[in-house]
Amino acid sequence: MRWHPVVKGLHLGVRGRRGFADHRRNVRGDRTPYARGMMSHRRMADLRASELPGRVSDRSTLVLPLGAIEQHGPHLPYSTDLLIAEATGAAIVDAVGDDLDLWLLPSLAYTKSNEHAWNAGTVWLSATTMLAVLDDIGRSLAMTGARKLALLNGHGGNTALLNVACRELRLKYGFQTFLLHPFVPPDHGGASAANELGMGIHAGMDETSMILHLRPELVDMALAARNVPERLAENRHVRFGGSVSFGWLSNDFGPSGVIGDPTGANADHGKALFESCVATLSEAFAEISEFEFGN
Repeated sequence: MRWHPVVKGLHLGVRGRRGFADHRRNVRGDRTPYARGMMSHRRMADLRASELPGRVSDRSTLVLPLGAIEQHGPHLPYSTDLLIAEATGAAIVDAVGDDLDLWLLPSLAYTKSNEHAWNAGTVWLSATTMLAVLDDIGRSLAMTGARKLALLNGHGGNTALLNVACRELRLKYGFQTFLLHPFVPPDHGGASAANELGMGIHAGMDETSMILHLRPELVDMALAARNVPERLAENRHVRFGGSVSFGWLSNDFGPSGVIGDPTGANADHGKALFESCVATLSEAFAEISEFEFGN
């Protein structure tokens, strides 16, 4: 999926400002923790059972990245959404995890990707199964004592279902739940590159650029080709991001599975996108860490 940053112009508390300043130092150049391959001490699965009660508390925020294993056209890997979610989560937790008491959870790779079910290699969960999996995860995590659970979603096809899950986990286990995206999908109101006419929702310019930055060896730009549904872009209401939504499969728009224009993608653009989304989400997590219901 193709996205734009999830939030802008957030106001930070004292802890958030300090963490964000540290993060800004971290995301420049090769000093980025992700680029150095650093392993954070804030991976909850790496704790010992004897450590967890003293490390994870009701002040902690648990961060669950969600990706997908689905076709991304002939030029990108099946793991595209997973790679973006994992890299973003790791960079955020490495940058501001100590300040904001964030704990990174193992990623959920298999999610709701049935819009790509036509393609061999796509592995997807039904909506019922995915909600059940998230319920099981929530039940287990509730025992840690943490009160806040943030779902960091790299796959636009999950968005509607994850909003349902956030409400269910709030009701059933008492979590304060949050849904964040590295970028908001265009079919949920996000932006798209101008040459994609607002229709760049899958394997297009931004997503391809991001993988060229994160894992260039997995991209074959010789196979990248434009596939923009220009007739749909002419509509005012029935279009991606319009006032009337519609059910769709990725092969409704052509056999390549691409919906967008990846031909102009480049690693420099991907680096700028990655650093922007990490900075923006670090601000968002600062607000999450201080969030409480009420006035």
